[in-house]
Amino acid sequence: MISVVQRVSEARVEAGGATLGEIGAGLLVLLCAERGDSQAQADKLLAKLLKLRIFSDEGGKMNRSVQDINGGLLIVSQFTLAADTSGGNRPSFTNAAPPEEGRRLYDYFVAQARTAHPIVKTGEFGADMKVYLVNDGPVTIPLRIQ
Repeated sequence: MISVVQRVSEARVEAGGATLGEIGAGLLVLLCAERGDSQAQADKLLAKLLKLRIFSDEGGKMNRSVQDINGGLLIVSQFTLAADTSGGNRPSFTNAAPPEEGRRLYDYFVAQARTAHPIVKTGEFGADMKVYLVNDGPVTIPLRIQ
C-alpha cells in the first residue's frame, strides 16, 4: 500500500459541493491499494501511521504522534499514487488495485483506523473530490508498505 501523509492544521474533503469529512490538527492520509496488497499491508501501514512522530513536542522537535496529540485522521482514497510514468508522459495506473479490491482494502483500513483512533473522517471511495488543507510545516511524508 502507498500513502502520502500530510501534517495539517486543518483539512476537509468535498464531493458534489458537500463536505464529506473534516478535521482540525492531524493527518491527511492519501491512500492507494496496489495489486496484490492485503489486509496485512493495511495493518502495517496503519500501525506506522499512528505512531509516526511528526508533531512537535515542547522543545519544537518532531517527537509526537497523531495519537499523542489526539489529532484527527482524514483518509482519502487516491489511486493515482500508483502512477507509473516510466513509459512516457501519460501515467499508467495498472499497478493500482482493481476498483473492487481497492474499495475492500480502503474500507478495511478505515474500519481498523476507527477501531484504533477516536477521530477518523473520510472521503468517498471513487468519487471526484476536492481536498482542502493547511499543510503544517509543511510536512509531507510518503509511506509504502510492501
